[in-house]
Amino acid sequence: MLVTAATSTVCEPIATYGVSSPRYVEVLVDSQGGTDKLFTYGLPADLDVQPGDILSVPFGAQQVGAIAIRHLDRLPEDLAPDRIKLIEDIVSRGFFPPHYWQLLEQVASYYYTPLLQAISVALYTIGFAESVVIAFPNLNATAIALGTTILVTVVAVKSASFAVRTQYFIMAAIVFSLVSFSFGKPIEPTNIQAWGSALAEPAPFWSVFALFFPAVTGIMAGVSMSGDLKDPSRSIPVGTLAAVGTGYIVYMILPFVLASRASAMTLADNSLVMRDTAFVPFAILLGVWGATLSSALGSILGAPRVLQALARDGVLPGPMRVLGNGSGPDDEPRLATFVTLGVAIAAVCIGDLNLIAPVLSMFFLSTYLVLNLTAAIEGFLQNPSFRPTFKVPWFFSLLGAIGCIGVMLLINPLAAVVSAICVLGIYLWLENRQLQSTWGDVRRGLWMEVVRTGIFSLSSTPDPKSWRPHILVLSGAPMRRWALIDLAASFTHNRGLMTVSSILPSGSRDMAQQSALEEKIRDYLDKRGVQGLVRLITAPDPFEGAERLVEIYGLGHLVPDTIVLGYTQQAEHRQRYCQTIATLHKSQCNVVILRDDREEEFAQRQRIDVWWGGLQANGSLMLLLAHLLRTSDGWRGAQVFIKLVVPHESAAEAARNNLKAMLGNWRIDAQPQVIVGENRPFRDILQESSCNADLVFLGMAKPQDDRDYTSDYDRLEEFAAGLPTTVFVLAAPDFAFEEVLQLK
Repeated sequence: MLVTAATSTVCEPIATYGVSSPRYVEVLVDSQGGTDKLFTYGLPADLDVQPGDILSVPFGAQQVGAIAIRHLDRLPEDLAPDRIKLIEDIVSRGFFPPHYWQLLEQVASYYYTPLLQAISVALYTIGFAESVVIAFPNLNATAIALGTTILVTVVAVKSASFAVRTQYFIMAAIVFSLVSFSFGKPIEPTNIQAWGSALAEPAPFWSVFALFFPAVTGIMAGVSMSGDLKDPSRSIPVGTLAAVGTGYIVYMILPFVLASRASAMTLADNSLVMRDTAFVPFAILLGVWGATLSSALGSILGAPRVLQALARDGVLPGPMRVLGNGSGPDDEPRLATFVTLGVAIAAVCIGDLNLIAPVLSMFFLSTYLVLNLTAAIEGFLQNPSFRPTFKVPWFFSLLGAIGCIGVMLLINPLAAVVSAICVLGIYLWLENRQLQSTWGDVRRGLWMEVVRTGIFSLSSTPDPKSWRPHILVLSGAPMRRWALIDLAASFTHNRGLMTVSSILPSGSRDMAQQSALEEKIRDYLDKRGVQGLVRLITAPDPFEGAERLVEIYGLGHLVPDTIVLGYTQQAEHRQRYCQTIATLHKSQCNVVILRDDREEEFAQRQRIDVWWGGLQANGSLMLLLAHLLRTSDGWRGAQVFIKLVVPHESAAEAARNNLKAMLGNWRIDAQPQVIVGENRPFRDILQESSCNADLVFLGMAKPQDDRDYTSDYDRLEEFAAGLPTTVFVLAAPDFAFEEVLQLK
């Protein structure tokens, strides 16, 4: 309810501006069902209702309390006048200032304070004030709550050790009240069964849970003060478990004792029934006051320290880094404490536990959800750095996280979604800031586990139906041979894996310099928007280095299957270059050689020519690469032509129909183009037909062991001389690329 009200615009009393009196008022109803919107009521002529007044209003078949939020001169269009009920009476005037909702928003946005614990200070001090007013009806609850909030802040500002010492006296009061209650007596006969007793109008379980839940969150006080503990690794587990165990025992015993001493109606109507049944009635008030003050002190000690740590870690924006400063020999976060006080005072102005507690429960549940999820992930991954003193199986933590989600949805689904959006927003904001942290990143361990599982799941035999090029680019210096990287990135669509590699002369770099150069190339790729790995090695010559790199690079069955490299213009290196191509082919790799036009490169990226040599040769791979290229961002909309040369006109029509049927079955967007050779040399046909293309695909002859591959490559170079940028393709042996083309 608080979140909804806080987003509404608050108006000052209209009478202040000398206009006609308002006829309607929007109120926030305090119903047992936990409403999350404002309701409109009519104003009787004899009631002067102002924003901030506590009202009695008809709600369904009952009379409930409500808070006046703002006046209305006319009804909303979707409300009929006959549906409007009148305000019954004014219970209390000026219970909170008219500008409260604006104040709370401004404080929260300006101070960037941990609202979770800051508001919890107000929750506990309001609870203390309400119990005092019950005992002394003439006192003002808001004044007591404000005074108490300031008092516990003063205690916290003095020093943490002084605040902790005051807790001993508070603990003594709580123990005295429990002892007095245990020796009490029944006040009336009762017949409450083990599973409760029905009331005329019972409150929903999850609404009561939302109110009760903040009472058991004090177990986190030790975590918030970890920096002030001598031995946090020992004290936090012991203290937290002791608090959980003690709290569980006390909270489980109390309902059974109360059920044996009073009726269900008395328990529902009498908020201080424990006092009436205790041996020393006043001791119960001491216990209530001690419990609320103890929780308030814990929150006022914890929240500033969390805020101080956030500032020191650079999480808060620059202007708020001053909150990381400490005071005195104990490094007390006094400035952060005063900021927390401001948020707590804003929350105190609400003055109603029923409004604060459900919202606070969402904060706490979100925190516990993230903590449990983190512990579950760390426990599942078994990172060596995660060595908790108290070990819990990871699936228990996961159940805790799931339980938090379920409880949040049951309490208030809308508030749960808003909480999730807030947590996601904080995560994205921190991710965008790219902080250098010392606390580690569980995501890396999670991704490592995913990669590990994936690598071991990969079969040694590649599946043609799920093939995607895993490319190793032998680019040399990326800045000078960017066309190679551009082509490979277009093949992968940033979905497959691509590694940019270079062969350095032996002895030219030590390992540290080599790592620094790899990082520099990686940054260059990031700036150009290309996702790729980087690998540099040293070797006596680039050809030996390329062969060695292909042999050793990879992880398990995750190895490159396509090698992209540039062509050589140096005749003296041609034979060694061709030997390397043959070696790469024997390594079961596809070889893609880019013979680029250094001036035009890929020109307009509008036309791709694929010279078809049949499915069983390089044709299937060339067609796949052309399709990947045409569907990439840089080549989107380009037209692919499948060119086939036939010797006579009589064979042209059948070949054209076969190509059309083949492309239609494969759903490849390409245009078949059959050319009649008529005894013309293939080089002349190639030069004439592809002179205006932006990229030309040509298949390479398969290397043979019994002959020199240099002559085959020289003939291909002769064909391509004078053409636009050309790609030579040599498909890996024993891989059925035609199955990749078949639809799943």
